[in-house]
Amino acid sequence: MQRWDGLSDVGPGFGPSVVTIGNFDGVHRGHAAVLGEVVGLARGRGLRSVAVTFDPHPLQVLDPERAPGLLTGLDRRLDLVAATGLDAVLVLPFTRELASWSPERFVEDVFVGALRAAVVVVGHDVRFGAGNSGDLTTMQGLGERFGFEVVVLEDLGDPGDRAGSPRWSSTAVRAALAEGDVARAAAVLGHPHRITSTVVHGDHRGRELGYPTANLDTDRADGLVPADGVYAGWLTRPSGQRLAAAVSIGTNPTFDGLHRQVEAYCLPQPGLEQRGLDLYGERVDLDLVARLRPTLRFDGVEALVEQMERDVAACRRILLGGDGS
Repeated sequence: MQRWDGLSDVGPGFGPSVVTIGNFDGVHRGHAAVLGEVVGLARGRGLRSVAVTFDPHPLQVLDPERAPGLLTGLDRRLDLVAATGLDAVLVLPFTRELASWSPERFVEDVFVGALRAAVVVVGHDVRFGAGNSGDLTTMQGLGERFGFEVVVLEDLGDPGDRAGSPRWSSTAVRAALAEGDVARAAAVLGHPHRITSTVVHGDHRGRELGYPTANLDTDRADGLVPADGVYAGWLTRPSGQRLAAAVSIGTNPTFDGLHRQVEAYCLPQPGLEQRGLDLYGERVDLDLVARLRPTLRFDGVEALVEQMERDVAACRRILLGGDGS
């Protein structure tokens, strides 16, 4: 997939194209369906498929206090977008100057001038231009003016749920993560929720208890950190090595901790020497599969270690199968 980090990167001669626009945070199943529609239309008509997105998120510039926690960093987002088969993505640096563009200027400069759009794919709730003043009617009018077709997609949810399910949306994923329900988040996303960060030194308490953990730098993490609790997940190293892990998120209340931490204990596996496992300084991916329990305060170290043994056994059953022993 071709990537452009601004209009000047596109260059002359691209297109004609089928275009869509969005933040695509998390690249959930609804996003994937829209992008798949773009790819399908483009291939059927012999056109190029392209998505327009923004970095940073518009609210981080316009109203930081209301900006949502992002589900994915930009690199992860573009990797997921590329997996849909899209030909290109245009990442527009979001600034107050760009936010001041009228809907007409945005469409003329981006869709028409740079991308030579023949088809624009949007949802019923599309908003664009200064103050989000452009809507679906605006887009359809501009399509008539500039000669591109507007294809409108319905809201998307799980077609297998007879009772109907919440719309596939980034908001629904954030709500699930706020409750620690990473399984429900994955059902909307179509893939496990991922936190990416660098392994740093912690207080080394896990090593003292017999469960050495990889401590992730939460200040520089990509991916929303879910509710406190203990999770089963997979830790992937830059080398591609994938390790089953028991993950603790929280403040370590048994030790009166004050700061939230994300710690991953990599389960012993054939060929994996715990004592020789040095992850410090590595930027790792942590895919969360299931929540085992909330964070608890224990009456002493012995009770904590006994529960950790049960947590590790449960993670082994979930991730690796077998009886957990």
